[in-house]
Amino acid sequence: MNKEVARSNKYIYLFIKRIIDIVLSFIGIVILLPVFIIFSVLIKLDSKGPVFFTQERIGKKGKKIKIFKYRSMIINAEEKLEELMKKDKKIREEYTTNKKLENDPRITKIGYFIRRYSVDELPQLLNVFIGNMTLVGPRPYLPREQKDMGKYYDDIIKCKPGITGLWQVSGRSDLSFEHRLKLDEEYTKNRGLIYDAKILFKTFGAVVGKKGAK
Repeated sequence: MNKEVARSNKYIYLFIKRIIDIVLSFIGIVILLPVFIIFSVLIKLDSKGPVFFTQERIGKKGKKIKIFKYRSMIINAEEKLEELMKKDKKIREEYTTNKKLENDPRITKIGYFIRRYSVDELPQLLNVFIGNMTLVGPRPYLPREQKDMGKYYDDIIKCKPGITGLWQVSGRSDLSFEHRLKLDEEYTKNRGLIYDAKILFKTFGAVVGKKGAK
């Protein structure tokens, strides 16, 4: 396949992928509106703070984007993390290695539920609709994680980050940070409409089965 054909196929793929993102995210937002309302009320009743929160992540070509999520942690989560890492060496080592805590004391009661069933990520349908995320893509990494992404960074930022991806259907929280990076790199090199469709189908099974969800 020559370069011109490959480039043409790439643009066709990206165009169709964008149309699918717009249509499915819009349908999802409309259908899930009652779910949004219910969980908004539950989050508000469970703990102090806003229902939603925005967080800066690394987007396509390294551009910083703001993603929307349901709040699943206490309102001063970042400050609390710094405090925990200063006080406890094991916590610092765990977070430095995995970029997450197995038993995170910052998560609220309703937060455990919405994380387990990936409800906390539903507001990202708005990100998909406006175009700075996609339904299927690499994990949306935090800016502070860039230095730890190493050789994988350049490949990963070729794509928009996704609500779901190869990492989501391969273990999610059970995976090490290094393993997540390898899966995201693998996705960028094999992406296509059929590949995306398979990941979306597997995502449903992963969420229902709560595989790797914490």
